[in-house]
Amino acid sequence: MNTPHIDLHVHSTCSDGTLTPAELTAEAAHIGLAAFALTDHDCIAGIAEARHAAEKIKEDSRPEVISGVELSCEFEEKEIHILGLYIDEENEHLASHLTAFCDSRQTRNQEMVRRLREEAGFPITLEALTEAYPDSVITRAHVARYLVEQGLVKDRNTVFAKYIGDNCPFYVPRPKITPDEGIRLVHQAGGLAFLAHPILYRMSTVSLERLTRLLTKAGLNGIEAVYSCYQPGDERNMRALAARYGLLISGGSDFHGANKPNIRLGMGTAHKPIPGSILEEIRARRLQAD
Repeated sequence: MNTPHIDLHVHSTCSDGTLTPAELTAEAAHIGLAAFALTDHDCIAGIAEARHAAEKIKEDSRPEVISGVELSCEFEEKEIHILGLYIDEENEHLASHLTAFCDSRQTRNQEMVRRLREEAGFPITLEALTEAYPDSVITRAHVARYLVEQGLVKDRNTVFAKYIGDNCPFYVPRPKITPDEGIRLVHQAGGLAFLAHPILYRMSTVSLERLTRLLTKAGLNGIEAVYSCYQPGDERNMRALAARYGLLISGGSDFHGANKPNIRLGMGTAHKPIPGSILEEIRARRLQAD
């Protein structure tokens, strides 16, 4: 019997991915995933579509669609992400926060595009972006993609490194909440909260240990210990960190489709399947909590 595989960190066109929620569901079924979590950035709009698409797939190959979200937070001037899994997407408190966040994202996009047009001299408008990517929530990834596709910049990395990456001349910051607030939002929506891809924060061992200790006190449920670009040593260290604090582990590819073409759904960059045993432990913890 084949071991079931999963992916608990996936993005759609509702944030900065390039596959619709329905297309993601179909692809998950095609590659044989037992489950995947739709964790769009500060957005839960695609979950219903993904679930509806799953209902049309025959039962023996139908993936479980886990309702999730990736919340943008800030800790000591560093961007930190909190993953929520098994959230209630109809929770009014969470929905209200995300609506406000989306409104601020739109304002940010307008200002960033204005700067790129008026100060950098690029022929770009928000209307052109919306027309180019009509089914997407516009993000920096779409701005970068547009500039490359229009032949204005040679590649996506250059766009971020020179123009709209953090602290670059045309970068516009967005409002963020603290990780503690992110954990509370996830819990209020009935979900479990995980610290996403901690290695990517490039924190010292001491700082990451301190962050984990503080967030555990705030109710953190787990750490994303299995992730796309982790080296074997990274995964071992994150598993050990989770064990020291009695935390669950999560695993995800951080799939974005064509926006991050080197990352495969359910596999990441290492082409290493994410074992279903991770999800079994998360489900067991949920049952204990109930």
